Amino acid sequence: MTHNPIRPWRNIERRPSRKIMVGSVPVGGDAPISVQTMTNTDTADVKATVTQILAAAEAGADIVRVSAPDEAATKALHEIVRESPVPIVADIHFHYKRAIEAAEAGAACLRINPGNIGSAERVREVIKAARDHGCSMRIGVNAGSLEKHLLDKYGEPCPEAMVESGLDHIKLLQDNDFHEFKISVKASDVFLSAAAYQQLAEATDAPIHLGITEAGGFVSGAVKSAVGMGNLLWAGIGDTIRVSLSADPVEDVRVGYEILKSLGLRTRGVQIISCPSCARQGFDVIKTVQTLEDRLSHIKTPMSLSIIGCVVNGPGEALMTDLGFTGGGAGSGMIYMAGKQSHKMSNAQMVDHIVELVEQRAEEIAAEAKDTAAE
Repeated sequence: MTHNPIRPWRNIERRPSRKIMVGSVPVGGDAPISVQTMTNTDTADVKATVTQILAAAEAGADIVRVSAPDEAATKALHEIVRESPVPIVADIHFHYKRAIEAAEAGAACLRINPGNIGSAERVREVIKAARDHGCSMRIGVNAGSLEKHLLDKYGEPCPEAMVESGLDHIKLLQDNDFHEFKISVKASDVFLSAAAYQQLAEATDAPIHLGITEAGGFVSGAVKSAVGMGNLLWAGIGDTIRVSLSADPVEDVRVGYEILKSLGLRTRGVQIISCPSCARQGFDVIKTVQTLEDRLSHIKTPMSLSIIGCVVNGPGEALMTDLGFTGGGAGSGMIYMAGKQSHKMSNAQMVDHIVELVEQRAEEIAAEAKDTAAE
């Protein structure tokens, strides 16, 4: 759908993995890499939680996780699941009954550490509930909460300890003939996380949930997540991702998609390619891009748009995008369509005109897709 051609040197060979279902969303195998986030509301506050889920889904979240720390939260899950347009993952940490209640409430997946659930009998009860209600599970290993015996063995959180923890948990599920699980080995340290995921990818064919946990605020967390997850995704590791920012969950989703789009792994919405601006600019590039990001946020159709301030790089960038505007002189610039010069446009009218062109192209692509599906 994008004008930019695929080059052999851009191909990423994804690690083979089993496919599981998180509700209606496939994870692993040949499924697209899904994007997740997590609510930060009190789960018992159904209205606030659903509002946040709807906003995340509108931003493109395929799956949303909610905390289920107590009985009030699992009771609220019944209504939350009914009102959610995307599958819900229940985040369980210790009490096995919360996991059973969440499965009964309709959660599509349970995020657990089987080793924290308790006895083997309790693990079996959770597995039975998951199986009875069609839940998958995520084994969530975190460097900050490794088991004491592993810390005693290795002396500190390290990739080997995290992977051993994960494999021990996998064995607990597989010994009970449960295979509908994915796994994560998260740390806030990029090096530790990357090394653990690399070792994990070689040790299991389970789908991998990728993340750099507790990454930080919007800017620092986005950078850390892009460095850590981008490195792994480039190596073909990762079947679903969650960016963990100290920010609105919608920002988790936006950054997640930008990471995937930068690697050609997912396409959604308008990807704006813009220059940082300099004295050569024929218009205010920074303000223009900010305005276009806001006004085009409703577009879900994959499309590329170049906004370049001058003719040094502008025409070349426009050759590789669906639409483009390159600044010229005397208060106007050139509109490009499908890589070719189309017509001049004044700077004053440029934003409105670009929005109109993008919306028009999105409608054309939707109509083409409908016609193809009807054939």
